Amino acid sequence: MSRKKVLTENSTKGLNVIKHVSGKFVNKGYYGIVIPDSKEIRRDIIIYPDDINGAENGDKIFCEILNPGDIDYQFSDLKGRIINVFGKAGIPDVEVQSVMAKYGLTKVFPNAVLNEVKNIVEQFDLEGRVDLREKLIFTIDPFDAKDFDDAISLESDKNGNYVVGVHIADVSFFVRKNSALDNEAFRRGTSVYLVDQVVPMLPEIISNDLCSLKPGVDRLTFSVFITLNEKCEIIDFKFSKSVINSKYRFTYEEVQQILDSGKGVHEETLRQMYNISKALTDDRINSESLDFDSKEIKFELDSKGKVKEIKIKPRLDSMRMIEEFMLLANKCATLYVSNRQRETNMRLPFIYRVHDDPDPDKISELNKFIVQFGYNLNISASKPGKKKLRKLLQLIKGKPEEYIINDLAIRSMAKAVYHEKNTGHYGLGFDDYTHFTSPIRRYPDLVVHRLLAYYLSEKPTQMHRDIVYNLKTVKEICIHSSSREQNAIAAEREIIKIKQIEYMKNKIGGEYEAVISGIIDRGLFVEIIDILVEGLIRFKDIEGDYFIYDEKNHYAYGRKTKKIYRAGDVVNVKLISVNIETRKLEFMLV
Repeated sequence: MSRKKVLTENSTKGLNVIKHVSGKFVNKGYYGIVIPDSKEIRRDIIIYPDDINGAENGDKIFCEILNPGDIDYQFSDLKGRIINVFGKAGIPDVEVQSVMAKYGLTKVFPNAVLNEVKNIVEQFDLEGRVDLREKLIFTIDPFDAKDFDDAISLESDKNGNYVVGVHIADVSFFVRKNSALDNEAFRRGTSVYLVDQVVPMLPEIISNDLCSLKPGVDRLTFSVFITLNEKCEIIDFKFSKSVINSKYRFTYEEVQQILDSGKGVHEETLRQMYNISKALTDDRINSESLDFDSKEIKFELDSKGKVKEIKIKPRLDSMRMIEEFMLLANKCATLYVSNRQRETNMRLPFIYRVHDDPDPDKISELNKFIVQFGYNLNISASKPGKKKLRKLLQLIKGKPEEYIINDLAIRSMAKAVYHEKNTGHYGLGFDDYTHFTSPIRRYPDLVVHRLLAYYLSEKPTQMHRDIVYNLKTVKEICIHSSSREQNAIAAEREIIKIKQIEYMKNKIGGEYEAVISGIIDRGLFVEIIDILVEGLIRFKDIEGDYFIYDEKNHYAYGRKTKKIYRAGDVVNVKLISVNIETRKLEFMLV
C-alpha cells in the first residue's frame, strides 16, 4: 500500500528528526534568522540571502531545516530555507495560518483527488440493501452542522422489545480503497475543527452532499439494528447495508426543547429514545464507565470571523442521548467481529479503539493532590482502583473543586488510541469497542465499514475481496491514524488559545472571577470561570508578600502573611497583558 506522508514539524517516521518548523523571521542584515516556535529546537536557524524567499523582519514563516541531523549538536549552526511567508507575527489570522502549516493542515486537495471527485455521480446501487425509506428516521446535530453522518430510529419488535436503529453514511460506497481519494483521506486521517473553519478529511461534495443524510433525500447507509429488552440490555443486533430517506433534521436545542416541554414533532418517539439512552447511561456509569464532566467552550463569531463572545458549551440531554446511541453502535460493531472470530477460530483484521489502564504513578499523584480537599482513593501505587475513581467523580459533582479534580483525573488517564489488538476500553468500561459512526471525518471508521462489509458477506463479491486488509496494513493504519488524531487535537488546542487571546486583547484592565488551575514556582495559573481563558499571575506581581511554592503539599504560601493559595481556590483577577505570539496572558490579583 503506497501512502504519502504528511508534511509537519515531525514528519520523519522512525527518526526523531524535525525537518520543518514555523517561527518568526528576524533580519540581521546580510542574513536572517528564524526563531522557532517549537520548544524542541532551542537554537535559531540561520537563513542566507538566497533562502529568505521575500520574508521581511517580523514575519511569521514556515521553513525547511537544511541540516536536520545537526539539531542535537549545539555547536553546529542550523541552516534553513523559508518555504512560506504568512505575514506579520502577532496578527491572529497570520498566527492561525502558521499553526496550520506547523501541523500539516490544508483545505486544498491534490488535483488527482479533485479529478477523481468530478467523476463521482449521485448513483444508488440498491442491490443487497434494506430499503428503509418509508421508516421514521431522522438526524440530530448541532445547529451549524453541514455534514450529517448519522441518523437514528426506534421501533418495537413482535415481542415488545425496543429496536434502536443507528444509520451511518455509507462513505465506503463512494470512497474506494486505494483510490486517490482514499489515499488522501488516509494521509489526513481525520477532519480538524479550528473554531472558524474545518479542514475536512474528504472533499465537500462527499462530506456535505453525497454522504450527508439530508432530510427528504435518498441516501446510502450502513445500519445496525440493536434489540434491547425492557431493562435496555442487548439481546440481539444486526448490521446491514441500507438506503434511507431522513424525515427530519433536528438540532440538539430543538430536541431538548421538545423533551423539556413535552410538545413538538415526534415527541413520543424522542421521549422513548431519551428514556432508553438514560437507562443505557445509568447502567454504564453504575458498572465500569468513568463519568468525566469536562467543560468545553464555543465561540460566537461575527460576519468577518472575529470572536465576539465565548461561552461554555451546554451539556444537553439531547447530546447525551445521541452519544449513548453512538457508543452502542460502536460497541456492537466490535461484538460482531469478536463473535465471528470465535465462530471461525481465526484472528480477523480489525481496528479497535482501546484505552489502557492509567499509569499507577499518575494515579498516586492524583491521590496526593485530592487529599487536600478531603478525598482519598486509598489505593496502592500498583493498583489504579477504578471503583474508587468512579466514586471520587460522583463525590465531587457540584463541588467548587469539581472542575480542577476532573481535569487532573483526565490528565492522569492514558490516551485512547487505535490498535489492531483488542485490549478493551478502560474509560468506557467496555471489553469491545471501535469507531464505526463517523466515516465522513475519521479514517479508521471508513476502514471499519469496509471490514464489516466483508465479514458480513456470506458470498463475497470481487468488490468485497478488494477491501480486505491484512494485519500488517491494519497496524499501519492504526499507528498513523492515532498520530493524526493527536496532531489534530494539538492544532485545535493551539487555535483555540489564539482565538481566546484575540478575544481578550481589547480587555486589558478587565476584572474577572477565576479559579486557580495550577501552581508553579513562578506563580499561579488561573482560569476565568465563565470563559475558561487561562493565564499566569506571577508571584512577583502579588503586592505585600513573597510567595513560595510548596510542591510537596501542592500550595503556595506567603512568607509574611502566611496566606495560602491552592489549586481550586476562587480568586478575583485583573488582566494586565496579552501576547498572541507567545500564546500567553498575565493577570494580577485584585
